[in-house]
Amino acid sequence: MPRAGVLLTLIGIGALSLRVSGLQAPAAARAPLPAIEKVKDNLYVIFGSDATDRPKFTGGNVGVFVTEAGVVLVDTKLPGYGPDILAQVKSVTSKPVTTVINTHTHGDHTGSNDAFPASVEFVVHENTKANMERMDAFKGDKARFVPKRTYKDRLSIGSGKDQVDLYYFGPGHTNGDTFIVYRSARTLQTGDMFAWRDAPFLDRSNGGSGVEMPNTLAKAVATLKDIDTVIPGHSPLLTMKELAEYQRFNADLLAEARAAFKSGLSAEQAAAASKVVSKYSGYRSDRVKAAYESLYDELKSR
Repeated sequence: MPRAGVLLTLIGIGALSLRVSGLQAPAAARAPLPAIEKVKDNLYVIFGSDATDRPKFTGGNVGVFVTEAGVVLVDTKLPGYGPDILAQVKSVTSKPVTTVINTHTHGDHTGSNDAFPASVEFVVHENTKANMERMDAFKGDKARFVPKRTYKDRLSIGSGKDQVDLYYFGPGHTNGDTFIVYRSARTLQTGDMFAWRDAPFLDRSNGGSGVEMPNTLAKAVATLKDIDTVIPGHSPLLTMKELAEYQRFNADLLAEARAAFKSGLSAEQAAAASKVVSKYSGYRSDRVKAAYESLYDELKSR
């Protein structure tokens, strides 16, 4: 797909949340959710397709963690998918959803928050709360779905085998991305800090930073241990080895962008000449041009 088409697709699905997170396609136009899949023990995932695959796109991957007290849900996909998510949850447990964690502000991860009752506790990083409060989707009577519980650096919910740890390591995709660790399942959920094997979507309007992205990912890799499985933002299950590789990819992308910027190449010229993707097996270049544009915008301001 041409880059312009990809950008239009992202706008249409809500990746640029400030403008589109309140939009909802008619029910008949919504893609059906895939069946919930077990990751390990009491942890499940409801996958979504890649953001460029518009006919099948439902939003980000959703984590479903069944605890003694109830279900901890991570992310809620695009608007209108709440009933479908709840139906999938009910297929594996009769326990109610008690907690919803949003990894970040975008409408393909927060879009169905309004499907859950007031008894559900919503949790986000403090910067994500501020970002959500600016979204049209959380204005007026929908403001009650803005999470009230926040954290700054780290927060634990539950204990023992039911413990879920939330970490903030710095800006990247946005300025409020949460890494979630299901300790007993030895599993990490990254949200869109690791969405796909491609250049990242850097949402500068919500504090995203391609300059800080490699450092933020490096902190995550160095801190998060004893993890076997990674649930990314928009891809099948991955590993910590692949997360470490993605950190190196972002570091190489930044180094290449800095060198091109210093040499006087335009962002478009630099993206066309980029060699980073060719160094990494299985990586795509669909988002390299957009990433370069964001990196150049950031480098110009420094």
